Parts: sequence; C-alpha cells; structure tokens
Amino acid sequence: MRKVIGIGETVLDIIFRDEQPVSAIPGGSTFNALISLGRAGVPATFISETGNDRVGRRIIRFLEENHVDASNINVYPESKSPLSLAFLNEQNDAEYIFYKDHPNDRLDFSYPEVCQDDVVLFGSYYALNPVIRPQVLGFLQYAHQRGALLYYDVNFRASHQHEVMKLTANFLENLELADVVRGSHEDFDIMFRTTDTDAIYRSQISFYCRKFICTRGSKPLELRAEGGFRKQYPVRVLDAVSTIGAGDNFNAGFIYGIVKHGITRAMIEDGLTETQWDALISSALSFSAECCRTINNSVSVEFGNRMKAEMEEFINNNNQE
Repeated sequence: MRKVIGIGETVLDIIFRDEQPVSAIPGGSTFNALISLGRAGVPATFISETGNDRVGRRIIRFLEENHVDASNINVYPESKSPLSLAFLNEQNDAEYIFYKDHPNDRLDFSYPEVCQDDVVLFGSYYALNPVIRPQVLGFLQYAHQRGALLYYDVNFRASHQHEVMKLTANFLENLELADVVRGSHEDFDIMFRTTDTDAIYRSQISFYCRKFICTRGSKPLELRAEGGFRKQYPVRVLDAVSTIGAGDNFNAGFIYGIVKHGITRAMIEDGLTETQWDALISSALSFSAECCRTINNSVSVEFGNRMKAEMEEFINNNNQE
C-alpha cells in the first residue's frame, strides 16, 4: 500500500474551557492528520522535531502507539518540547497561545524512502519558516522528483501576519510544488485581506496550482480546478465539542480518499472527474466531522478501525472485479 509522509511541528496541546484545562494531548497540524491516518490503517511516516524531555517522549510514544513511523523525529538533547494553549469559546472554536523553548530552529533528518504516488502532507508556518526552509524545500523537491503527490495545507496563523511579505517567496514555491492546495477563508483573510474564493484562486493560486479547496468554517466549502470546474459542498451540521482538529482531519480524510480510491498524481494532473472529487470531499468531511465530536485532535480509534475495514473491503471488491 502507498504511504503518507508528513512534515511539520509537534506540540503538546493543553485545551481550556471556561479558563480551566480540560485536556492535554500531543498535537500539531500535520501530526493530527497522521494520527488519524495511522488509526485508519494507512502507512504513515512523520518528519519533525521535539525536545529531549517527558513531553517529547510522550509525543514519540503516541505516534508509535497509533502506527505512525517516528524514526525521522529529530530529538534535541538540550531543549524543551513546544506547548500550545488552546482556549475554546462558546462555539468551541479555539484561540491559541504558543510557547517554544528551542534555543534555535534546526532540522536534521535522513530522507525516508519516497515512492511513486506516495502522498506528502506539508503546511503551516513549518513549511514557510526561513530558518529550516533549506531542509524542508530540499525534501519537498526530492519527493516531487520521486513522483510523490504533494498536498499543501496553508494554515497561516494571525501571529505571523507581520511576516507575510517576508514569507511570500516560500509560499509561492510551496504552491508550485503542490498538486492540491487547501486553505481556510481565515488563512487568506490574514494573508491577502480577502475571503473571496474566486479572487484568491484567480490572483494567488491558479497560476501555480490548479486544484484548490477553500474551507469556510460552517459555510459550504469551495472547490476550484482547471477548465473552470467549480463546486460547493455543504458542511455537515453537528454539535461540535471542539473544532481544533477540524482542518487537520479534513486533510487526513482527503488523503485517505486518495489512497482508498487509487487516485494517482498523474490522474490529478490530468484532471479528476466530478465523481472523484465528490468521493474525496465526502471522505474529508467525514473525518473532519468525526474529529469535532470529541475533545481530541484526531478521529477516534473506533472510527479509524471502521475506515480501515472499509478500505480493505473496497480494495478487495475492486480487485475481484
């Protein structure tokens, strides 16, 4: 089976409701998606960094317990692992405060094996950070040359708004390498001061990448692709316990759909059919909704087991045909 390789940050998410801590769980945007994919039976590898402390050891153990290869985690011997405080409001959306004690950003890893049509997930500030940019870009270029399918989640936080101009060149390089780009209306409001999907696609995305998904919270998400293809998808209505991992698990579900339905990089380059897009978006929304039903950052083990069984049944039925 194809594998998924994620590259991104690790943190310990401490979640607050009514100013009181209610949960502490390993997290990070790409991290959350890979945990869900590992639970769903998709082979996954994570490239990241952490401190040589109790939190760092828990993060690595959590990856391994959820069937994610942690051998490419760089452990800094004399630093503490990052923390994220997430304060849930009445709508269960989160406001964040980040604490990072690394003396300086570094990234030292050996490239994992990348095969044709493996999926690489990257994004957030980690994919833009000028200090580790040479290492991140080198790996993305290597994966692209090896025929991997690259999925870019913009996930740009307001805390980096003052760096937009400085990071533009890195952002454009990411778009050029990506086969699919996803971002939220909040990301683009921060970066470009607009939430108009067509304007964002036309002026910022389409020249570099023709496949664009814009999620808009509880409003219908917007899909744009080559040939003028456009479609809205309503978001499932539910009483969310937490929306912290909603976007991360949208990514996980989309990638799960790519693997399940055998969507290759060549197929994406040639252009997907509406039926194929429908299947991928449905899978993405299913994972996202499941994550929002709990205080955790990823889908439940039970949901993951169901997805694993569904994929095995789907693949077996297709092989018999």
